[in-house]
Parts: sequence; structure tokens; C-alpha cells
Amino acid sequence: MNGFEVIAVPTILFMIFVAPLWLILHYRSKKQVSQGLSEHEHRQLIELANKAEKMADRVKTLEAILDAEAPEWRAKV
Repeated sequence: MNGFEVIAVPTILFMIFVAPLWLILHYRSKKQVSQGLSEHEHRQLIELANKAEKMADRVKTLEAILDAEAPEWRAKV
């Protein structure tokens, strides 16, 4: 086996088997990313946004209670 065969055989095998599979998987993942969120992910995002709004309302309520009962609380934090 000469030096050319040592390099050529793995290269040919790579080009026949690995490279096409690699390209197919690469462009499939690119396509999925460009399509945006799935319906499940979109529902999760809306749910998280709703939870964030509720938490913000609770924080405002707690701050109002603390302002009424302990006006100096912000200086302690």
C-alpha cells in the first residue's frame, strides 16, 4: 500500500457515507430553526409570559403592602 492509497481510501469512504449524511442533517436542522417555534413551544412561551405577568403583579402588591406597613424597607435592602 503506498501513501496515496492510505489517504485516498478513507477520503473516498468519508465522501460516500459521512459527508452526505452530515449535509442532510445539517440542512434539516437549519430548516427547523428557520421555521420558528413549534406549537408546543409557542404554548409554553405564552404560559411563561402569563406567569411572569402574574409574578410582576404579586411583586407590586407586596411592595405596596411593605410601603404601607414599613415605609423604610427599601432603605434596608
